[in-house]
Amino acid sequence: MKVVILCGGKGTRLREETEYRPKPMVPIGDRPILWHIMKIYAAHGFKEFVLCLGYKGELIKEFFRNYLWNTCDVTLSLGRRADVRFHGHHDEEDWTITLADTGAESMTAWRIRSIDRHLGNDERFLLTYGDGVGDVPVPAVVAAHRASGNLCTLTAVHPPGRFGELSLRDATVAGFNEKPQAEGGYINGGFMVCERGLIAELPDDPGVMLEQGPLQRLAASDRLGVYRHHGFWQPMDTYQEFALLNRLWATGQAPWKIW
Repeated sequence: MKVVILCGGKGTRLREETEYRPKPMVPIGDRPILWHIMKIYAAHGFKEFVLCLGYKGELIKEFFRNYLWNTCDVTLSLGRRADVRFHGHHDEEDWTITLADTGAESMTAWRIRSIDRHLGNDERFLLTYGDGVGDVPVPAVVAAHRASGNLCTLTAVHPPGRFGELSLRDATVAGFNEKPQAEGGYINGGFMVCERGLIAELPDDPGVMLEQGPLQRLAASDRLGVYRHHGFWQPMDTYQEFALLNRLWATGQAPWKIW
């Protein structure tokens, strides 16, 4: 299964950092949060990625294009027969990454619809957002999804405080409420598993959010499954959360570091 990561949003609530780069490129330590998310999946054996690019997507392309330059010692020969030699190895050598331009202004449903051709013959795919990390047991989410027969299974997490609430019923989502007045309980933490058939249900409209229409319809028809995660999960949506994640990383207390 390929891992589809939504990387196209503008991250307006983190304007201090995202004015100059897309939110997935905002760093935790010396690597962007996107790299941390990919490391989580790779630690579970999922190393084929499709990145849905949008706002300032060229910076994400540049990061991976220059990955060897950024992670290895380099010897240059500057003569007429120029040569470059990279020294050492890194743990990401078995990753494959598809960088897909899904539109600067597109919403999440359209971005997913746009990468259908990059999924090959896979019957299902993993899906998450490019701005949240956690110690989510991805294989357990996959197993729960396969056993459920649902079209999509999301990972429900306890919110830090200001997100839309999920109404849960056993192993399915009974209601999907985008930022209701009364908050609490569980929210959608990403780390989803989706059947390929989900894409056929996404509208041919770049202005539709996955969360505001398609997932609500799946919940209403009992086709949206849930995996309850009681461990660590944290988005990077504000400067305070950026500072928190960097503090945890700097002090060796990052629960999402499972590699």
